[in-house]
Amino acid sequence: MNLSKPSSSSSAADAPGLLYAGFNQDFGCFATGLDSGFRIYNCDPLKEKMRKDFEDGGISIVEMLFRCNYLALVGGGKNPKYPPNKVIIWDDLKSKGIVELEFRSEVKNVKLRRDRIVVVLANKVFVYVFSANPLKLHTFETIDNDKGLVALSSSQNHAILAFPGRQKGHIQIVDLNTFHASTAVTSNNSNTLPTHSSSTTSSFPHHRHSFSSSSHNDHQFPNMDRRPSMSNTGKIKNSNSINSSGSTTVMTTNVSIIPAHSGKLSCLSVNSDGSKCASASEKGTLIRVFDTSSGKLLNELRRGVDRAEIYSIAFDQSSTRLCVSSDKGTVHIFNLDAILGNGASHSPNNGSYYAEKVINSFYSNPMLSPSPSGNRQSSFSFMKDLLPKYFSSEWSFAHFKVIADCRCICGFGQEVNTIIVICADGSCYKFLFDPRKGGECVREHYTRFLKDLDE
Repeated sequence: MNLSKPSSSSSAADAPGLLYAGFNQDFGCFATGLDSGFRIYNCDPLKEKMRKDFEDGGISIVEMLFRCNYLALVGGGKNPKYPPNKVIIWDDLKSKGIVELEFRSEVKNVKLRRDRIVVVLANKVFVYVFSANPLKLHTFETIDNDKGLVALSSSQNHAILAFPGRQKGHIQIVDLNTFHASTAVTSNNSNTLPTHSSSTTSSFPHHRHSFSSSSHNDHQFPNMDRRPSMSNTGKIKNSNSINSSGSTTVMTTNVSIIPAHSGKLSCLSVNSDGSKCASASEKGTLIRVFDTSSGKLLNELRRGVDRAEIYSIAFDQSSTRLCVSSDKGTVHIFNLDAILGNGASHSPNNGSYYAEKVINSFYSNPMLSPSPSGNRQSSFSFMKDLLPKYFSSEWSFAHFKVIADCRCICGFGQEVNTIIVICADGSCYKFLFDPRKGGECVREHYTRFLKDLDE
């Protein structure tokens, strides 16, 4: 959530001096960029883990790498600490920047994996090896992307990157583990591009936990099986490397294009292993979830009827639920599978289940009925082939509204069935949802994490 530039979403409630707020990869921590430095917080319980104050400028992007000592920083605000066209890799153990990447235009966003650095400009996406001397692996062109939309899977073995395509509403899906060299490289020159992602961080010191919480250390790099390469793709040339003998290695990678929306993209997210990608357009009424390997539409979820700006979309750790925040101030929670949190199937034979209770209480509306996944849907959905698309939509099964009249981002908490919300006014919420009853969530915690920048 980049707050450094005024927009239609800016609010008088925004905390003065707050330029950025963003979660780490497992939503256990979040970082804030300020006009005087940056801070790292543990989400639950909310606790400041570190702060770095600068007397000479602000930070508009702070990208964490789980809880390790490396951060990606971009200067911003009225007096940027670093030029906005530079990315600084910050080592918190040394309390200084150790790598600097410079570009010809302003950096819109940065994402980190343990083996990759992804940098987003207004019309380009660059992918580098995460090392002491980062090597550029790929360059991709995009449609105008002033928001810096990009999503990167976090699991150790699945390097799936999603970003806007060259056409409005399109998403490019790239498997960074499937790039190829068209000629063999015979030299051991250190400037030569590696032929596989396994050679990425050998020249970098080991990542260490700097902001760790003892109960979460085991989640730094999940170990999952490798997914098959994406099908139905074309090859795009990205980078060349010339070795000492003069031969050239051309790096190519497989790219899939998903025509997700008719309008311009507004928000983008992938799950931890990169198997699913969720998106919303500027209209903000529908959230669509796709299979990244096939491009198949898996879910179409309706946030509402009125136009809205989607601020964030987040998957839970099991990729069975999705939470969405918008400028309406309401956070919606959707089921993606036809299985409840307790493993019970959504079937009338199982007796009273969440959707029945929801409709009989908060959503007592004869026009609504439970969908197979447990989300709400129109009672006329069985006639979806004859009626407008609205009648086949699935609505959230649980929701809540935040007090703050400002931008906010959400994510699933480390504690089961919880949602963490970070708001631009410097507040943090924790809500609990009932996976069986659904409906209105219960607020468990509210704190102002940014009461006074001079504290």
